[in-house]
Amino acid sequence: MMNQTAIFVDAGFLLSLGGHRAAGTTLRSAFTTHYESLIRGIVQTVKKNTGLNNLRVYWYDASKDGLFAEQHKRIGLIPGVKVRLGRISYNGEQKGVDLRLALDLVGVARNGAASVAYLISGDDDLTEAVEEAQDLGMKVILLGISREGSRLGVASVAENLALTADAIETLPDHLLDSSFTRVLEWDRDHAEQSAAIASAGTAKRPTPVAKLVMPTPAVMAQKLQPSRLDHAEGHSEVVYSSTVERSGYQGHTAYEQKELLVAEEIGAKVAQSWLASTTQGEVLELMADRPQLPTEIDRTLLKDCAQVLGEWKTDQQSIRRTLRGSFWKYLEQLM
Repeated sequence: MMNQTAIFVDAGFLLSLGGHRAAGTTLRSAFTTHYESLIRGIVQTVKKNTGLNNLRVYWYDASKDGLFAEQHKRIGLIPGVKVRLGRISYNGEQKGVDLRLALDLVGVARNGAASVAYLISGDDDLTEAVEEAQDLGMKVILLGISREGSRLGVASVAENLALTADAIETLPDHLLDSSFTRVLEWDRDHAEQSAAIASAGTAKRPTPVAKLVMPTPAVMAQKLQPSRLDHAEGHSEVVYSSTVERSGYQGHTAYEQKELLVAEEIGAKVAQSWLASTTQGEVLELMADRPQLPTEIDRTLLKDCAQVLGEWKTDQQSIRRTLRGSFWKYLEQLM
């Protein structure tokens, strides 16, 4: 077996975590990714940790019909990078990405092309592939993003995958800070114009633009101050808590009410980020399809909530209803 490394990157996983860190949301239009410096930094981090040369970086993403977009072509032209694409299904889910990664991981191990694999992913579905690669003599190390208060020390990694890996290491904070940049800023004029057009194009009550009362960035920042919720296991996760008085959620325990408040604030924050970059035509289309949300927005709501409350919490229907309801409620405030 060649004494060198191979790096396997689940792009959806990495971009979601990096984007959320920079912009507070996984909505891809809310941040810019500097791919060349990010990939170069990952390779340098692995080289520093192992002292070994790297075979190549395998970059896994999804696209419509599994075809290369301009972004994927750009990444594929980076020396030492192999782009592998799955496809995006009708409901916006990635298909075939995990399978491609698993097959490549096992294939590299079986061919003896690398002795150490660095895996940037958190998906539990990769556990069996990691075990197979290990049985073939390869060491598999998870390379994640650190999260204070997490029992595993990294963000959004399935426990089974973490227990199976040979070790867990983290990407440097300075690499993430330089590779992901927030690009959206709140634009009151833009939001008011979009809201006015949408209001005029629907049967909803018209509200003069001059009377719109918009939350400023300072108010939103105050509403989204981080606090801590203690988990049953005895550790804490950073979540968002509101300073605004609310009527509460009937029929829920105190802890469930806190989770619903967090979901409510995430829904509003995604709405704000989306409205900051959208066109007036897109607002009209969105309002016309109500209550149906576009796949990208719905997926962003669930991903952002998973970053704060954990993946399994987003499966709860009360959380999903609150996320979507809060998104619409935020837009209604502008009408």
